[in-house]
Amino acid sequence: MALGGMVATADGLLIIDKPAGWTSHDVVAKLRRLTGTKRVGHAGTLDPLATGVLVVGVGKATRLLGHLTLAEKEYLATIRLGQATDTCDAEGSVTGGAPATGVTLAAVRAAAQQLTGEIQQVPPAISAIKVDGARAHRLAQAGAAPVLAARPVTVRAFEILAERRAGDLLDVDVAVTCSSGTYIRALARDLGSQLGTGGHLTRLRRTRVGGYGLAGARTLEQLAERFEVLPLAQAASAAFPRRDLSADEARRLAHGGRLAPEGHSAGHAATQEHPTAAYAPDGTLVALLAEQDGQVRPLVVFAGS
Repeated sequence: MALGGMVATADGLLIIDKPAGWTSHDVVAKLRRLTGTKRVGHAGTLDPLATGVLVVGVGKATRLLGHLTLAEKEYLATIRLGQATDTCDAEGSVTGGAPATGVTLAAVRAAAQQLTGEIQQVPPAISAIKVDGARAHRLAQAGAAPVLAARPVTVRAFEILAERRAGDLLDVDVAVTCSSGTYIRALARDLGSQLGTGGHLTRLRRTRVGGYGLAGARTLEQLAERFEVLPLAQAASAAFPRRDLSADEARRLAHGGRLAPEGHSAGHAATQEHPTAAYAPDGTLVALLAEQDGQVRPLVVFAGS
């Protein structure tokens, strides 16, 4: 895909509808060339097989990305029952499986229910997780696939939408709402394991990252024709609770100072994982805030940075 010439950019977010076959790094590299700045990054990797919402930050907005990676995500996917692969998706080699001809939709839904809620999930061996400083997928490619430990994740919804049968195989379309760090490939693998058939992912589309959905996403072709970012203040308001500051509070925060907690926020204190966006009287985004030891401190300062 050829993108147009270099464009002048402002600080902000791009909600990209990532095409199939591209890595998240490919998208960032193209946008760096388009914008002429290296200050471009993404929040939450999508595998090459996957399409859909990829949140990209430009300029100061790259400082939001570490907090956006923790956001809840939604996916539409297709899981093929009857075959397991070494990558847990269609890009890998078939490693086993058993006919899914006798598997009913009720049994699939029951198995999905067992994978819903707060669960311990073992990531796929071929993944970007680091083991002793090396990526798991690189170790696997070198013939030393690591044994990865299970991690706690939350699958808020794992809904079976439709089925299609072809010989010994059963394809099920699913909708998943989950916490950051959840591997949909691992859900496909584990669904197949629960049913005794093996399973892998054949299609994955991310439809939401936190407050950013497909409705606001643009393709790379669309951006090449008309490049616009979601301004920093607007981008933060879609993802974080808001605190409006006085002029004096805005000045203090801009210089790294601390504030008293808001009286009405008792029981809903901002944390590093769930910060609050703080705005100056003119609507400028000043900082992301977290409460600590009875005071509110800036996690990231944008004003004047």
